[in-house]
Amino acid sequence: MTRIAVIGMGYVGIPCAALLADVDGFDVTGVQRRSNRSGWKIDVLNAGRSPFEGDEPGLDDLIKRVVDKGAFRVTDDFSVLADMDIALIDVQTPTDGSDHRPKYLSMKEVSRQVGAFMKKVILIIIESTVAPGTTQHVVQPILERKSGLEAGRDFSLAYSYERVMPGRLIDYIVNLPRIVGGIDERSEKLAVDMYQKIVKANIYSTDVLTAETTKTMENAYRDANIAFANEMALVCEKLGIDVYEVRRLINTRSERHMHEPGTGVGGHCLPKDTWLLRYGLQKYGDPDMEPQFISLARAVNDYMPIHLSNLVKAGLAEADIPLKEAKVALLGVAYLEDCDDTRNTPAYSVIGELESHGVEVIAHDPHVRAKDFPEAELTKDLEAALTGADCAAIITKHRPYYDLDLDLVKRVMRTPFIVDGRNVLEAEKIKAAGVAYKAIGKGRSNHG
Repeated sequence: MTRIAVIGMGYVGIPCAALLADVDGFDVTGVQRRSNRSGWKIDVLNAGRSPFEGDEPGLDDLIKRVVDKGAFRVTDDFSVLADMDIALIDVQTPTDGSDHRPKYLSMKEVSRQVGAFMKKVILIIIESTVAPGTTQHVVQPILERKSGLEAGRDFSLAYSYERVMPGRLIDYIVNLPRIVGGIDERSEKLAVDMYQKIVKANIYSTDVLTAETTKTMENAYRDANIAFANEMALVCEKLGIDVYEVRRLINTRSERHMHEPGTGVGGHCLPKDTWLLRYGLQKYGDPDMEPQFISLARAVNDYMPIHLSNLVKAGLAEADIPLKEAKVALLGVAYLEDCDDTRNTPAYSVIGELESHGVEVIAHDPHVRAKDFPEAELTKDLEAALTGADCAAIITKHRPYYDLDLDLVKRVMRTPFIVDGRNVLEAEKIKAAGVAYKAIGKGRSNHG
């Protein structure tokens, strides 16, 4: 029996732990700190249920199956690590402050706990996204100091980053290629052997630093592509044309793929991985090199929620509604459609911008619990959110918003006015219904 600990019961740790527990011969223990914000996950998971509100195909059944057969349980007791053959670390690694330095509080604390309890010959795998150089310059020294053991001689250490996305957690772990970097050949081989039990796609081996850099550069690449689409949306607005029509025509060439613009970029990875790449470069590479292109992309994407707020304010001004007397309903506070993940959601910036001008903000989301989103009044009752509002701003393209009831909008809103940040609605249909309308990237709609 191979005993595995997965530390951190979030969007990465839970599906990975459940998949491993479904493998014959694997016994998995999830380790989760019992805090007011996330400690409740322990009881939910031990009851055989998923804590996620969004649609996660296959995850509910998988968790119930592995709990029922006794192959998976969750605890807040780190001492269980003394019996483990493998430990996966899946904790959050946010960036902080104006210089966007990595905030490794959880990573360091977990490393100290693992080091205090781990036995010889254990394999430790970092799955959290980290700045290049972190595994060997931050995690490895802590493990060695706390355990008195030497990496590569007494225990194995590897880095293998996650590629998950809410709504496709199991699919992406199982079917996307896996990148594994070990501090030595043995660490690399042991990690590959484990992942081969749950990954159907190719597994590619490399060194730790290359694997860490690949993760941050992969997400910086996507962030930059989204930033291009967002800036072109602003260009099309000024030209008075529809960016989505431009995008459709560009993408008629099979080798072209312009991304979709929108309200902004959220989630745990994209808003910070550019800064992790930059930090690793300047910490362990060249302190004087400034990666200008990816930093500019971050600035463009961070601006988009402000731009949506400006569209809201412009529409209210056209309706002669003072901002301090206006009520705005935000539709969607999760960063991604049909999930409950609010990490780094653009909704935060929209709320802050509107409230700074005295606007009353109420939010609706079909998946997010009110207790998990204290930033604004939040309801799952769409009619309640729209009632008395002067604007409905679509932040997230949840499925229910595609079928927004325009009769309801006209009946309950004080001022029937919609700002579409995600190309959810058809402009002509909205205007034909007698509802005012503005949208990111649609110049004609924004000017009458």
